[in-house]
Amino acid sequence: MTMRYRRALPCVVAALFALGACTSADPGADASGSNTTMADSDHDHDHDHDSDANVTEIGGARPRIALSYEGGLMVVDTSDSSVVADLPIDGYSRLNAAGDGRNVLVSTTGGWAVLDTGTFTVPHGDHTHSFVTDPVLTDVLIEGNKPGHVVYHAGRTSTWADDDGKGTFFDTESLTGAGEADELAGLWEYEAAAPHHGVAVPLGDKTALVSVGTEEGRTGAQYVVDGKVSAESSECPGLHGAEGLDDGAVAGCENGALILRDGTFSKATAPDEYGRIGNLRTAEGSPIAVGDYKTDPEGGIGLKQISLINTTDATLRTVDTGSTYTWRGLARGFDGSALVLGTDGALRVINPETGEITRTIPVIDEWQVPEDWQAAHPAIAEHEGFVYVTDPATNTLHTVDYTKGEVVSSTKLPKTPIEIAVATGDAPEEAE
Repeated sequence: MTMRYRRALPCVVAALFALGACTSADPGADASGSNTTMADSDHDHDHDHDSDANVTEIGGARPRIALSYEGGLMVVDTSDSSVVADLPIDGYSRLNAAGDGRNVLVSTTGGWAVLDTGTFTVPHGDHTHSFVTDPVLTDVLIEGNKPGHVVYHAGRTSTWADDDGKGTFFDTESLTGAGEADELAGLWEYEAAAPHHGVAVPLGDKTALVSVGTEEGRTGAQYVVDGKVSAESSECPGLHGAEGLDDGAVAGCENGALILRDGTFSKATAPDEYGRIGNLRTAEGSPIAVGDYKTDPEGGIGLKQISLINTTDATLRTVDTGSTYTWRGLARGFDGSALVLGTDGALRVINPETGEITRTIPVIDEWQVPEDWQAAHPAIAEHEGFVYVTDPATNTLHTVDYTKGEVVSSTKLPKTPIEIAVATGDAPEEAE
């Protein structure tokens, strides 16, 4: 049985200390030397805060790591690598950071549950206040039959329910404080002509890139403006995976990538007849999208090359990683770097402009790619120069400072991790 609770707004009932900006080489270090439990202090700011006796103010945004395992979820606090929550949930769960720095969407029976990781930051004039509290599964369930892709972009989040052929969109920051999905701000839905394993990228109020397809497969994408189709392309067979860009979106195809910029579609053609891109990673300020790359349709989930898609001139190049990896081992760095974890246990840092492998960092022992994509195998997630690496073979979570090329901590976990997502603890971005 899955238990869920309602979480109050990310505001507190007691004193907020003015915080100065600071940085730390420790991904979970506080910016000040002390914590303040909110129930123990007096409030001298002009806020309207809800009550939550377990909220503690800390000296800066603190990331927390959400990990799924068979039958449950773990939350790890990066300040001391402690497991601060172990929550049961039925079935096989997929994880996606919601995009607000606090919540993680969990694919479950009937839709997406909302995991509040209990780390958050509240803006206050010219400064912010950061807090931690107990993680919970909230009452919110974003309904959908056969929940699939989740995409965050520019202050909005979308979910796609495959069996419904439906995309649901909402303002990400409204997740906190919502008692049910109907209370989410900016809520709207788009229903495709036919159910399919699809994806949607939020691009504005009732504006999005949405996939086109049937149960037999995907054929392309549409650009929807104010809820109506404005442009369409059928040049993306097998469309799978899509992400937002600074000025549009990009989607993976079985023969390259489909790019939407300024309301117009263009195609970056793969160098191989079958050159499938199924997962993409974009970075703010970078015109280069990083994707996986597969040339054998029967080749399983193990891959050797990545794709670098220049979304400005619609060109595509591939890079041999020198190892084998899966989509779980592909990420982007805070500086735009492509990050790839190979089966040799090493993390590769790749310059997306040149394709050069600039660092190779040993992290875990060699491992084998499973036949079943759902099986536990190493996964990575990045935040502000640190890469979090799971090793299911040893039930370990490693933290890697990829800018220095070193493993800075390793933590034993009580359960075998499957998927990973980072809640950054940062203040949410307002929807554009």
